[in-house]
Amino acid sequence: MQSSQHADTATSTDTGTGTDPATGPGPGPGPGHVVVIGGGISGLAAAHRLATAGARVTLLEATGRLGGKLQTGEIAGTPVDLGAESMLARRPEGIALARAAGLGDRLQPPATSTAAVWTRDALRPLPKGHVMGVPGSPEALAGLLSPQGVARIGQERELPPAELGEDVAIGAYVADRLGREVVDRLVEPLLGGVYAGDAYRISMRASVPRLFEAARSRPSLLDAVREVQRQAAAQQQDGPVFMGVAGGVGTLPDAVADAVRAHGGEIRTGTAVLGLSRSALGWQIRTDRRILTADAVVLAAPAWAAADLLAAESPAAAAELGRIEYASMALVTLAFRRSEVTGLPDGSGFLVPPADGRTIKAATFSSRKWRWVTEGSSDLFVLRTSIGRYGEEEHLHRDDADLVAVSLRDLGAAVGIVAKPVAHEVTRWIGGLPQYPVGHLARVARIRAEVAGLPGLRVCGAAYDGVGIPACIADGQRAADEILATRTLARGTDRGTGQ
Repeated sequence: MQSSQHADTATSTDTGTGTDPATGPGPGPGPGHVVVIGGGISGLAAAHRLATAGARVTLLEATGRLGGKLQTGEIAGTPVDLGAESMLARRPEGIALARAAGLGDRLQPPATSTAAVWTRDALRPLPKGHVMGVPGSPEALAGLLSPQGVARIGQERELPPAELGEDVAIGAYVADRLGREVVDRLVEPLLGGVYAGDAYRISMRASVPRLFEAARSRPSLLDAVREVQRQAAAQQQDGPVFMGVAGGVGTLPDAVADAVRAHGGEIRTGTAVLGLSRSALGWQIRTDRRILTADAVVLAAPAWAAADLLAAESPAAAAELGRIEYASMALVTLAFRRSEVTGLPDGSGFLVPPADGRTIKAATFSSRKWRWVTEGSSDLFVLRTSIGRYGEEEHLHRDDADLVAVSLRDLGAAVGIVAKPVAHEVTRWIGGLPQYPVGHLARVARIRAEVAGLPGLRVCGAAYDGVGIPACIADGQRAADEILATRTLARGTDRGTGQ
Protein backbone atom coordinates (compact mmCIF):
# COMPACT_ATOMS: atom_id res chain seq x y z
CA MET A 1 0.00 0.00 0.00
CA GLN A 2 1.33 3.42 -0.93
CA SER A 3 1.62 5.70 2.04
CA SER A 4 2.31 9.36 2.68
CA GLN A 5 3.88 8.59 6.03
CA HIS A 6 7.21 10.27 5.14
CA ALA A 7 5.73 13.59 4.05
CA ASP A 8 8.24 15.56 6.12
CA THR A 9 11.29 13.81 4.64
CA ALA A 10 13.65 16.11 2.75
CA THR A 11 13.78 15.40 -0.96
CA SER A 12 16.91 15.01 -3.03
CA THR A 13 16.96 15.91 -6.70
CA ASP A 14 19.39 15.05 -9.46
CA THR A 15 21.72 17.77 -10.67
CA GLY A 16 20.71 19.92 -13.61
CA THR A 17 16.96 19.88 -14.16
CA GLY A 18 16.02 18.42 -10.75
CA THR A 19 14.27 15.53 -12.47
CA ASP A 20 15.21 11.91 -12.91
CA PRO A 21 16.73 11.82 -16.41
CA ALA A 22 16.16 8.08 -16.74
CA THR A 23 12.43 8.42 -16.33
CA GLY A 24 11.46 11.60 -18.13
CA PRO A 25 8.56 11.91 -20.58
CA GLY A 26 8.59 9.53 -23.51
CA PRO A 27 9.45 11.18 -26.81
CA GLY A 28 7.19 10.90 -29.82
CA PRO A 29 4.21 8.57 -30.30
CA GLY A 30 3.44 5.53 -28.17
CA PRO A 31 2.19 5.12 -24.62
CA GLY A 32 5.12 7.10 -23.21
CA HIS A 33 6.31 6.94 -19.62
CA VAL A 34 3.71 6.16 -16.95
CA VAL A 35 4.35 6.28 -13.20
CA VAL A 36 2.17 4.05 -11.05
CA ILE A 37 1.94 5.21 -7.43
CA GLY A 38 1.17 2.32 -5.11
CA GLY A 39 2.34 -1.29 -5.18
CA GLY A 40 -0.78 -3.08 -4.01
CA ILE A 41 -2.48 -5.50 -6.37
CA SER A 42 -4.37 -2.66 -8.12
CA GLY A 43 -1.18 -0.78 -8.91
CA LEU A 44 0.60 -3.94 -9.97
CA ALA A 45 -2.29 -4.89 -12.27
CA ALA A 46 -2.17 -1.42 -13.83
CA ALA A 47 1.61 -1.62 -14.26
CA HIS A 48 1.32 -5.06 -15.85
CA ARG A 49 -1.33 -3.89 -18.32
CA LEU A 50 0.71 -0.81 -19.23
CA ALA A 51 4.00 -2.66 -19.58
CA THR A 52 2.54 -5.38 -21.79
CA ALA A 53 1.04 -2.63 -23.99
CA GLY A 54 4.48 -1.12 -24.55
CA ALA A 55 4.47 1.74 -22.07
CA ARG A 56 7.61 2.60 -20.11
CA VAL A 57 6.47 1.97 -16.53
CA THR A 58 7.87 3.00 -13.17
CA LEU A 59 5.99 1.74 -10.10
CA LEU A 60 6.65 3.45 -6.78
CA GLU A 61 5.78 1.85 -3.43
CA ALA A 62 6.39 3.60 -0.12
CA THR A 63 6.86 0.48 1.98
CA GLY A 64 9.56 -2.13 1.68
CA ARG A 65 7.34 -4.76 0.07
CA LEU A 66 4.71 -5.12 -2.63
CA GLY A 67 1.20 -6.48 -2.39
CA GLY A 68 -0.72 -4.34 0.09
CA LYS A 69 -3.11 -6.66 1.89
CA LEU A 70 -1.68 -9.70 0.09
CA GLN A 71 1.17 -11.05 2.18
CA THR A 72 2.70 -14.45 2.89
CA GLY A 73 4.74 -15.58 5.86
CA GLU A 74 5.56 -18.61 7.94
CA ILE A 75 4.38 -20.08 11.21
CA ALA A 76 6.37 -22.90 12.76
CA GLY A 77 8.09 -23.29 9.40
CA THR A 78 4.80 -23.65 7.51
CA PRO A 79 4.02 -21.13 4.74
CA VAL A 80 0.75 -19.25 5.27
CA ASP A 81 -1.15 -16.27 3.98
CA LEU A 82 -1.08 -13.40 6.47
CA GLY A 83 -3.56 -11.32 4.49
CA ALA A 84 -6.19 -12.15 1.90
CA GLU A 85 -6.20 -15.90 1.27
CA SER A 86 -8.54 -16.43 -1.69
CA MET A 87 -10.14 -14.68 -4.63
CA LEU A 88 -13.54 -14.93 -6.23
CA ALA A 89 -13.18 -17.43 -9.06
CA ARG A 90 -16.36 -16.42 -10.88
CA ARG A 91 -14.80 -13.09 -11.79
CA PRO A 92 -12.08 -13.73 -14.38
CA GLU A 93 -9.58 -10.99 -13.58
CA GLY A 94 -7.76 -12.58 -10.65
CA ILE A 95 -7.27 -16.00 -12.21
CA ALA A 96 -6.29 -14.46 -15.54
CA LEU A 97 -3.61 -12.27 -13.96
CA ALA A 98 -2.27 -15.22 -11.94
CA ARG A 99 -1.93 -17.22 -15.13
CA ALA A 100 -0.29 -14.31 -16.96
CA ALA A 101 2.21 -14.07 -14.09
CA GLY A 102 3.10 -17.77 -14.39
CA LEU A 103 1.06 -19.11 -11.48
CA GLY A 104 -1.51 -21.04 -13.50
CA ASP A 105 -0.27 -24.43 -12.35
CA ARG A 106 -0.49 -23.32 -8.71
CA LEU A 107 -4.12 -22.21 -8.73
CA GLN A 108 -6.01 -24.33 -6.22
CA PRO A 109 -9.62 -24.32 -5.04
CA PRO A 110 -10.46 -24.80 -1.37
CA ALA A 111 -10.42 -28.43 -0.27
CA THR A 112 -13.75 -27.84 1.45
CA SER A 113 -16.40 -25.17 1.03
CA THR A 114 -18.63 -26.02 3.98
CA ALA A 115 -18.67 -23.56 6.85
CA ALA A 116 -20.70 -22.70 9.92
CA VAL A 117 -22.03 -19.78 11.92
CA TRP A 118 -21.31 -19.68 15.64
CA THR A 119 -24.44 -18.10 17.05
CA ARG A 120 -26.77 -18.56 20.00
CA ASP A 121 -24.04 -20.68 21.68
CA ALA A 122 -23.83 -23.32 18.96
CA LEU A 123 -22.18 -23.96 15.61
CA ARG A 124 -24.88 -24.01 12.96
CA PRO A 125 -24.35 -24.88 9.27
CA LEU A 126 -23.99 -21.88 7.00
CA PRO A 127 -27.25 -22.02 5.06
CA LYS A 128 -27.64 -22.11 1.29
CA GLY A 129 -30.31 -20.39 -0.79
CA HIS A 130 -29.41 -16.80 0.07
CA VAL A 131 -27.71 -13.80 -1.52
CA MET A 132 -25.15 -12.36 0.90
CA GLY A 133 -27.31 -13.61 3.75
CA VAL A 134 -30.62 -12.42 2.32
CA PRO A 135 -32.86 -15.51 1.86
CA GLY A 136 -35.28 -16.31 -0.93
CA SER A 137 -37.61 -18.17 1.42
CA PRO A 138 -38.10 -18.63 5.19
CA GLU A 139 -36.93 -22.24 4.94
CA ALA A 140 -33.48 -21.15 3.73
CA LEU A 141 -32.59 -19.90 7.23
CA ALA A 142 -34.42 -22.51 9.29
CA GLY A 143 -32.13 -23.79 12.02
CA LEU A 144 -29.97 -20.67 12.01
CA LEU A 145 -32.67 -18.27 13.19
CA SER A 146 -35.14 -18.67 16.00
CA PRO A 147 -38.64 -19.90 15.04
CA GLN A 148 -39.84 -16.32 15.48
CA GLY A 149 -37.14 -15.05 13.12
CA VAL A 150 -38.08 -17.60 10.47
CA ALA A 151 -41.77 -16.72 10.82
CA ARG A 152 -40.94 -13.01 10.37
CA ILE A 153 -39.37 -13.74 6.98
CA GLY A 154 -42.59 -15.41 5.85
CA GLN A 155 -44.56 -12.22 6.51
CA GLU A 156 -42.53 -10.11 4.04
CA ARG A 157 -44.96 -10.35 1.12
CA GLU A 158 -47.70 -8.84 3.28
CA LEU A 159 -45.73 -5.59 3.56
CA PRO A 160 -46.29 -2.72 1.13
CA PRO A 161 -43.51 -2.25 -1.46
CA ALA A 162 -40.52 -0.25 -0.23
CA GLU A 163 -38.96 2.67 -2.09
CA LEU A 164 -35.19 2.17 -2.30
CA GLY A 165 -34.34 5.47 -3.97
CA GLU A 166 -30.78 5.94 -5.23
CA ASP A 167 -29.25 3.88 -2.44
CA VAL A 168 -30.03 2.35 0.94
CA ALA A 169 -28.16 0.66 3.79
CA ILE A 170 -28.51 -3.06 3.25
CA GLY A 171 -28.88 -3.83 6.97
CA ALA A 172 -31.63 -1.29 7.51
CA TYR A 173 -33.53 -2.34 4.38
CA VAL A 174 -33.34 -6.07 5.07
CA ALA A 175 -34.28 -5.58 8.72
CA ASP A 176 -37.38 -3.60 7.66
CA ARG A 177 -38.43 -6.31 5.21
CA LEU A 178 -37.37 -9.54 6.92
CA GLY A 179 -36.55 -8.66 10.52
CA ARG A 180 -33.36 -7.75 12.37
CA GLU A 181 -32.50 -11.36 13.14
CA VAL A 182 -31.69 -12.05 9.48
CA VAL A 183 -29.27 -9.14 9.49
CA ASP A 184 -27.73 -9.76 12.90
CA ARG A 185 -27.23 -13.52 12.47
CA LEU A 186 -26.21 -13.80 8.80
CA VAL A 187 -25.99 -10.62 6.71
CA GLU A 188 -23.78 -8.89 9.27
CA PRO A 189 -21.15 -11.65 9.62
CA LEU A 190 -21.02 -12.27 5.86
CA LEU A 191 -20.56 -8.59 5.03
CA GLY A 192 -18.19 -8.25 7.97
CA GLY A 193 -15.94 -10.82 6.37
CA VAL A 194 -15.71 -8.69 3.23
CA TYR A 195 -15.68 -5.11 4.54
CA ALA A 196 -15.09 -5.43 8.30
CA GLY A 197 -18.00 -2.99 8.35
CA ASP A 198 -21.44 -2.37 9.82
CA ALA A 199 -24.30 -3.78 7.73
CA TYR A 200 -26.55 -0.98 8.95
CA ARG A 201 -24.22 1.53 7.22
CA ILE A 202 -23.05 -0.42 4.16
CA SER A 203 -24.50 0.59 0.80
CA MET A 204 -26.72 -2.07 -0.74
CA ARG A 205 -26.09 -0.61 -4.19
CA ALA A 206 -22.30 -0.91 -3.74
CA SER A 207 -22.10 -4.21 -1.86
CA VAL A 208 -24.85 -6.30 -3.52
CA PRO A 209 -25.62 -4.45 -6.77
CA ARG A 210 -27.60 -7.22 -8.46
CA LEU A 211 -29.89 -7.58 -5.48
CA PHE A 212 -30.31 -3.82 -5.29
CA GLU A 213 -31.39 -3.61 -8.93
CA ALA A 214 -33.74 -6.59 -8.59
CA ALA A 215 -35.31 -5.13 -5.45
CA ARG A 216 -36.00 -1.82 -7.23
CA SER A 217 -38.26 -3.54 -9.73
CA ARG A 218 -40.06 -6.03 -7.46
CA PRO A 219 -42.48 -5.46 -4.59
CA SER A 220 -41.03 -8.32 -2.52
CA LEU A 221 -37.41 -8.71 -1.37
CA LEU A 222 -37.89 -12.49 -1.39
CA ASP A 223 -38.84 -12.27 -5.05
CA ALA A 224 -35.80 -10.10 -5.73
CA VAL A 225 -33.52 -12.73 -4.19
CA ARG A 226 -35.09 -15.43 -6.34
CA GLU A 227 -34.58 -13.29 -9.44
CA VAL A 228 -30.88 -12.91 -8.65
CA GLN A 229 -30.64 -16.66 -8.12
CA ARG A 230 -32.44 -17.25 -11.41
CA GLN A 231 -29.98 -14.99 -13.24
CA ALA A 232 -27.03 -16.81 -11.66
CA ALA A 233 -28.45 -20.19 -12.67
CA ALA A 234 -28.99 -18.95 -16.23
CA GLN A 235 -25.31 -18.04 -16.47
CA GLN A 236 -24.49 -21.67 -15.69
CA GLN A 237 -21.38 -20.84 -13.73
CA ASP A 238 -19.68 -24.11 -12.87
CA GLY A 239 -16.56 -24.78 -10.87
CA PRO A 240 -15.40 -23.42 -7.53
CA VAL A 241 -16.64 -20.09 -6.22
CA PHE A 242 -13.24 -19.21 -4.77
CA MET A 243 -9.66 -19.94 -5.75
CA GLY A 244 -6.37 -19.85 -3.90
CA VAL A 245 -2.74 -20.22 -4.89
CA ALA A 246 -0.46 -22.98 -3.61
CA GLY A 247 2.08 -21.20 -1.45
CA GLY A 248 -0.40 -18.41 -0.75
CA VAL A 249 -2.30 -15.72 -2.63
CA GLY A 250 0.36 -13.47 -1.17
CA THR A 251 2.80 -14.83 -3.76
CA LEU A 252 0.79 -13.18 -6.56
CA PRO A 253 2.18 -9.63 -6.16
CA ASP A 254 5.82 -10.62 -6.57
CA ALA A 255 4.93 -12.82 -9.54
CA VAL A 256 3.16 -9.89 -11.23
CA ALA A 257 6.10 -7.63 -10.38
CA ASP A 258 8.47 -10.08 -12.05
CA ALA A 259 6.25 -10.05 -15.15
CA VAL A 260 6.33 -6.24 -15.19
CA ARG A 261 10.12 -6.26 -14.99
CA ALA A 262 10.26 -8.84 -17.79
CA HIS A 263 8.47 -6.28 -19.99
CA GLY A 264 10.98 -3.57 -19.11
CA GLY A 265 9.12 -1.98 -16.21
CA GLU A 266 10.93 -0.59 -13.16
CA ILE A 267 9.69 -1.14 -9.61
CA ARG A 268 10.99 0.88 -6.69
CA THR A 269 10.01 -0.07 -3.15
CA GLY A 270 10.84 2.07 -0.12
CA THR A 271 10.05 5.15 -2.23
CA ALA A 272 7.41 7.42 -0.75
CA VAL A 273 5.70 9.93 -3.03
CA LEU A 274 5.49 13.32 -1.34
CA GLY A 275 4.05 15.52 -4.07
CA LEU A 276 2.31 15.44 -7.44
CA SER A 277 2.03 18.39 -9.82
CA ARG A 278 1.74 19.29 -13.49
CA SER A 279 4.20 21.32 -15.51
CA ALA A 280 4.92 21.94 -19.17
CA LEU A 281 7.15 18.85 -19.07
CA GLY A 282 4.40 16.55 -17.83
CA TRP A 283 3.57 15.18 -14.38
CA GLN A 284 6.15 15.90 -11.72
CA ILE A 285 6.31 13.18 -9.05
CA ARG A 286 8.30 14.25 -6.00
CA THR A 287 9.58 11.30 -3.99
CA ASP A 288 11.69 11.16 -0.86
CA ARG A 289 14.69 10.58 -3.12
CA ARG A 290 14.26 12.56 -6.35
CA ILE A 291 11.77 14.09 -8.75
CA LEU A 292 10.47 12.04 -11.67
CA THR A 293 8.72 13.34 -14.76
CA ALA A 294 6.08 11.28 -16.56
CA ASP A 295 3.57 11.52 -19.36
CA ALA A 296 0.85 9.95 -17.22
CA VAL A 297 0.17 8.76 -13.69
CA VAL A 298 -1.93 5.95 -12.23
CA LEU A 299 -2.67 6.78 -8.61
CA ALA A 300 -3.25 3.42 -6.89
CA ALA A 301 -2.83 4.63 -3.32
CA PRO A 302 -5.34 4.37 -0.45
CA ALA A 303 -7.89 7.17 -0.36
CA TRP A 304 -6.17 9.18 2.36
CA ALA A 305 -2.83 9.13 0.51
CA ALA A 306 -4.50 9.93 -2.82
CA ALA A 307 -6.27 12.86 -1.14
CA ASP A 308 -2.94 14.29 0.03
CA LEU A 309 -1.37 13.97 -3.40
CA LEU A 310 -4.33 15.52 -5.25
CA ALA A 311 -4.92 18.39 -2.84
CA ALA A 312 -3.21 20.97 -5.05
CA GLU A 313 -4.27 19.72 -8.50
CA SER A 314 -7.86 18.71 -7.68
CA PRO A 315 -9.10 20.01 -4.32
CA ALA A 316 -12.63 18.73 -4.98
CA ALA A 317 -11.45 15.17 -5.65
CA ALA A 318 -9.14 15.35 -2.66
CA ALA A 319 -11.99 16.45 -0.39
CA GLU A 320 -14.16 13.53 -1.51
CA LEU A 321 -11.30 11.07 -1.10
CA GLY A 322 -10.61 12.39 2.37
CA ARG A 323 -14.13 11.45 3.45
CA ILE A 324 -13.66 7.74 2.69
CA GLU A 325 -13.32 5.90 5.99
CA TYR A 326 -11.40 2.71 6.67
CA ALA A 327 -11.71 -0.17 9.12
CA SER A 328 -8.78 -1.88 10.80
CA MET A 329 -8.46 -5.53 11.71
CA ALA A 330 -6.02 -8.12 12.99
CA LEU A 331 -5.41 -11.70 11.90
CA VAL A 332 -4.23 -14.14 14.57
CA THR A 333 -2.61 -17.19 13.01
CA LEU A 334 -2.11 -20.18 15.32
CA ALA A 335 -0.28 -23.48 14.82
CA PHE A 336 -1.21 -26.49 16.97
CA ARG A 337 0.07 -30.02 17.13
CA ARG A 338 -2.43 -31.89 14.99
CA SER A 339 -2.71 -34.65 17.57
CA GLU A 340 -4.03 -32.13 20.12
CA VAL A 341 -6.92 -30.74 18.03
CA THR A 342 -8.44 -33.93 16.66
CA GLY A 343 -12.00 -33.09 17.74
CA LEU A 344 -12.56 -30.07 15.54
CA PRO A 345 -15.80 -30.04 13.51
CA ASP A 346 -15.74 -30.57 9.77
CA GLY A 347 -15.58 -27.65 7.38
CA SER A 348 -13.39 -24.67 6.62
CA GLY A 349 -14.30 -22.66 9.72
CA PHE A 350 -17.05 -20.42 11.02
CA LEU A 351 -18.40 -16.87 11.09
CA VAL A 352 -19.33 -15.03 14.27
CA PRO A 353 -22.18 -12.48 14.38
CA PRO A 354 -21.25 -9.37 16.38
CA ALA A 355 -24.66 -9.54 18.05
CA ASP A 356 -23.37 -12.43 20.18
CA GLY A 357 -20.75 -10.25 21.83
CA ARG A 358 -17.70 -12.33 20.95
CA THR A 359 -14.30 -10.83 20.15
CA ILE A 360 -13.39 -12.86 17.08
CA LYS A 361 -15.50 -12.33 13.98
CA ALA A 362 -14.42 -15.48 12.12
CA ALA A 363 -12.15 -18.50 12.30
CA THR A 364 -10.61 -20.27 9.31
CA PHE A 365 -9.25 -23.81 9.58
CA SER A 366 -6.42 -23.23 7.12
CA SER A 367 -5.17 -26.81 7.27
CA ARG A 368 -8.63 -28.02 6.28
CA LYS A 369 -9.31 -25.35 3.70
CA TRP A 370 -6.03 -25.44 1.76
CA ARG A 371 -4.20 -28.60 0.76
CA TRP A 372 -0.95 -26.69 0.36
CA VAL A 373 -0.97 -25.69 4.03
CA THR A 374 -1.24 -29.32 5.14
CA GLU A 375 1.45 -30.32 2.65
CA GLY A 376 3.72 -27.73 4.23
CA SER A 377 3.55 -29.50 7.60
CA SER A 378 1.39 -32.57 8.06
CA ASP A 379 1.94 -32.78 11.83
CA LEU A 380 0.64 -29.26 12.47
CA PHE A 381 -2.86 -27.82 12.29
CA VAL A 382 -2.98 -24.15 11.30
CA LEU A 383 -5.99 -21.91 11.84
CA ARG A 384 -6.54 -18.21 12.06
CA THR A 385 -9.02 -15.84 13.61
CA SER A 386 -9.93 -12.30 12.59
CA ILE A 387 -10.59 -9.51 15.05
CA GLY A 388 -11.83 -5.99 14.49
CA ARG A 389 -14.70 -4.26 12.72
CA TYR A 390 -15.48 -0.69 11.76
CA GLY A 391 -15.58 1.37 14.96
CA GLU A 392 -13.79 -1.30 17.04
CA GLU A 393 -10.22 -0.11 16.62
CA GLU A 394 -9.57 -0.49 20.35
CA HIS A 395 -8.94 -4.21 19.80
CA LEU A 396 -6.00 -3.38 17.54
CA HIS A 397 -4.19 -1.62 20.38
CA ARG A 398 -4.07 -4.76 22.50
CA ASP A 399 -0.73 -6.55 22.54
CA ASP A 400 -0.12 -9.78 20.65
CA ALA A 401 -0.38 -11.99 23.71
CA ASP A 402 -3.79 -10.53 24.58
CA LEU A 403 -5.13 -11.04 21.04
CA VAL A 404 -3.90 -14.65 21.10
CA ALA A 405 -5.52 -15.17 24.52
CA VAL A 406 -8.94 -13.83 23.47
CA SER A 407 -8.79 -15.89 20.29
CA LEU A 408 -8.08 -19.05 22.29
CA ARG A 409 -10.89 -18.20 24.70
CA ASP A 410 -13.44 -17.86 21.90
CA LEU A 411 -12.11 -20.92 20.09
CA GLY A 412 -12.45 -22.92 23.27
CA ALA A 413 -16.06 -21.86 23.68
CA ALA A 414 -16.90 -22.47 20.03
CA VAL A 415 -15.09 -25.72 19.18
CA GLY A 416 -13.57 -26.93 22.43
CA ILE A 417 -9.90 -26.18 21.77
CA VAL A 418 -7.93 -26.46 25.02
CA ALA A 419 -4.46 -27.04 23.55
CA LYS A 420 -1.80 -24.37 23.59
CA PRO A 421 -0.43 -23.30 20.19
CA VAL A 422 3.16 -24.15 19.38
CA ALA A 423 3.48 -20.85 17.51
CA HIS A 424 1.45 -17.76 16.72
CA GLU A 425 1.62 -14.76 14.39
CA VAL A 426 -0.41 -11.57 14.76
CA THR A 427 -0.80 -9.39 11.67
CA ARG A 428 -2.43 -5.98 12.03
CA TRP A 429 -4.03 -4.28 9.04
CA ILE A 430 -4.42 -0.69 10.17
CA GLY A 431 -6.79 1.18 7.85
CA GLY A 432 -6.95 -1.96 5.75
CA LEU A 433 -10.50 -1.98 4.41
CA PRO A 434 -12.33 1.03 2.91
CA GLN A 435 -15.94 1.44 3.95
CA TYR A 436 -18.79 1.66 1.43
CA PRO A 437 -21.60 3.57 3.19
CA VAL A 438 -24.82 4.73 1.55
CA GLY A 439 -23.91 7.07 -1.31
CA HIS A 440 -20.47 5.53 -1.87
CA LEU A 441 -20.90 4.99 -5.61
CA ALA A 442 -22.14 8.55 -6.06
CA ARG A 443 -19.00 9.74 -4.28
CA VAL A 444 -16.83 7.58 -6.55
CA ALA A 445 -18.57 9.09 -9.58
CA ARG A 446 -17.80 12.60 -8.31
CA ILE A 447 -14.15 11.69 -7.70
CA ARG A 448 -13.74 10.23 -11.15
CA ALA A 449 -15.48 13.19 -12.78
CA GLU A 450 -13.04 15.57 -11.10
CA VAL A 451 -10.02 13.41 -11.89
CA ALA A 452 -11.10 13.18 -15.54
CA GLY A 453 -10.22 16.86 -15.80
CA LEU A 454 -6.57 16.08 -15.07
CA PRO A 455 -4.88 15.04 -18.36
CA GLY A 456 -3.04 11.75 -18.12
CA LEU A 457 -4.09 10.80 -14.58
CA ARG A 458 -6.38 8.06 -13.28
CA VAL A 459 -7.13 6.65 -9.83
CA CYS A 460 -7.80 3.04 -8.88
CA GLY A 461 -7.87 0.69 -5.92
CA ALA A 462 -10.05 -0.86 -3.25
CA ALA A 463 -11.58 2.49 -2.31
CA TYR A 464 -13.72 2.66 -5.45
CA ASP A 465 -15.53 -0.30 -7.01
CA GLY A 466 -14.82 -3.31 -4.80
CA VAL A 467 -12.45 -4.60 -2.14
CA GLY A 468 -11.96 -8.15 -3.49
CA ILE A 469 -8.85 -9.15 -5.41
CA PRO A 470 -10.54 -9.48 -8.84
CA ALA A 471 -12.32 -6.14 -8.36
CA CYS A 472 -9.05 -4.40 -7.48
CA ILE A 473 -7.27 -5.98 -10.44
CA ALA A 474 -10.11 -4.93 -12.75
CA ASP A 475 -9.93 -1.36 -11.49
CA GLY A 476 -6.17 -1.19 -12.04
CA GLN A 477 -6.59 -2.55 -15.55
CA ARG A 478 -9.40 -0.07 -16.26
CA ALA A 479 -7.19 2.83 -15.18
CA ALA A 480 -4.36 1.57 -17.38
CA ASP A 481 -6.67 1.08 -20.36
CA GLU A 482 -7.99 4.62 -20.03
CA ILE A 483 -4.46 6.01 -19.94
CA LEU A 484 -3.59 4.01 -23.04
CA ALA A 485 -6.79 4.94 -24.87
CA THR A 486 -7.08 8.67 -24.25
CA ARG A 487 -3.55 9.63 -25.32
CA THR A 488 -4.25 12.97 -23.60
CA LEU A 489 -0.92 13.32 -21.84
CA ALA A 490 0.15 15.88 -19.33
CA ARG A 491 2.79 17.77 -21.27
CA GLY A 492 1.79 21.34 -22.01
CA THR A 493 -1.20 21.15 -19.68
CA ASP A 494 0.27 22.54 -16.47
CA ARG A 495 -1.93 24.82 -14.45
CA GLY A 496 -0.25 27.85 -15.98
CA THR A 497 -1.45 26.96 -19.49
CA GLY A 498 -5.11 27.41 -18.67
CA GLN A 499 -6.01 23.81 -19.53
